Amino acid sequence: MNLFLLLYVAVVAAMSVHIFLRDTYSPQARMAWFVVVVLVPYVGAVLYYFLGRNKLNRRATMRHAQIVATIRAKAARYKTPRDTVEALIHPDFAPAFRYATSINGFQPTDGNTVELMADADETVRRLVADLDAATDHVHVLTYIWLDDGTGTAVAEALMHAAQRGVTCRALADGMGSRAFVHSPLWTKMREAGVQTAIALPFSNVLNTLLFSRIDLRNHRKIVVIDGQITYCGSRNMADPEFRTKPRFAPWVDVMLRVTGPVVTQNALLFASDWMQATNQPFEDFRIAPVPPQGNVCAQVMGDGPTGRGGATPQLVATLLSCARREVVITTPYFVPDALLLGALTAAAWRGVQVTLIFPARNDSWIVAAASHSYYRQLLEAGCTIHEFQGGLLHAKSLTVDGTVCLVGSSNLDLRSFDLNYENNLLVQDEAVTRAVRERQASYLARSTPVSLDAVRAVPAPRRIFNNVVATLGPVL
Repeated sequence: MNLFLLLYVAVVAAMSVHIFLRDTYSPQARMAWFVVVVLVPYVGAVLYYFLGRNKLNRRATMRHAQIVATIRAKAARYKTPRDTVEALIHPDFAPAFRYATSINGFQPTDGNTVELMADADETVRRLVADLDAATDHVHVLTYIWLDDGTGTAVAEALMHAAQRGVTCRALADGMGSRAFVHSPLWTKMREAGVQTAIALPFSNVLNTLLFSRIDLRNHRKIVVIDGQITYCGSRNMADPEFRTKPRFAPWVDVMLRVTGPVVTQNALLFASDWMQATNQPFEDFRIAPVPPQGNVCAQVMGDGPTGRGGATPQLVATLLSCARREVVITTPYFVPDALLLGALTAAAWRGVQVTLIFPARNDSWIVAAASHSYYRQLLEAGCTIHEFQGGLLHAKSLTVDGTVCLVGSSNLDLRSFDLNYENNLLVQDEAVTRAVRERQASYLARSTPVSLDAVRAVPAPRRIFNNVVATLGPVL
């Protein structure tokens, strides 16, 4: 027994020292891992070894740093003069756009057009039409690619483009698209001339387990066509019926079709991921400035585990601090860090109307439990919470004061903040923001409000469970 106690103390002490030496961890993450190690020291030590890191292995991290430096240098070629930037952005929102610039080096660009796709059918129809019209190159990156109607239609359009001489590159995440990248359709694409690559593959699982973290994922959704058109939003290459989880269907997404100078920023972001996955040099990409095609001001931001920590919650918190009247947010997965939770409640306390829309039924019971643990604090601050009833609301959108919106792949959860590569489009334009806000209103019309009385009436065992899950969020 004494030997067992000594071994227990030794394991807990060794793991605790390692945990509290992690300067990049948030206090919340340190505490979560410390609790796990203390309560289940042997299992906790194994979990910490395999899941306690949020970085790629050293070689991949060094490679990514070189790629980021290259992309930043290329982005500098398209730098907008400072006085022009200041003239473009409303003073109320200048801090948010300046912060977004610090993430990737991408600056606000004028002269864009941004269209909100009506629904999934229009998205596929417009995307396939654009692919069919491509003359030079097509780049597609997605987290989940299924061989259903949508996935097959895009794959076939890529194959047709490749056969007529268009350079086509398709990049899919190794976990989210694990079935597709081993499917006959993926092989058929490659045989038809489409260049294919897998982001964060499972080709060497042991190496990943020992030196990285297996659930670091590329969650981005990017399409770039001829360097002139890009698509950005929450939708994967999959039907709304999402046959891998049909009982939660339909998946309800939001997608933007964009033309203009900001397309170059998405092209650079795609290039960085392709270079990481294939070691292909930047010189193989044909990226050039795009002339103005509209009057919308937009800016791309991308983040990930090899980038600066906390970029997304800090950007959202900055947007919340810029708000004067109203903020509306939709996200399927809500597990905020302390900064974001504080920014949401602070905005509500100072009189901003903060509306949060989450799915009533979530495909992740862990996320659902953690999300519910924050309801009381948000409601008591004056936020309103609505739960969407028409399927799984997968749209990631944020609108501020009818002027600025943020749309993309980032969820407001710890996984998106710390473990996933994400991409988003920050837009300043009243017409575009109005369209996104109207879409959010359509979600509200199909949602049920959550009352503070109902949250206070939740039984104690359920509240304890939700709070325990939220406490262990960084581990899960």
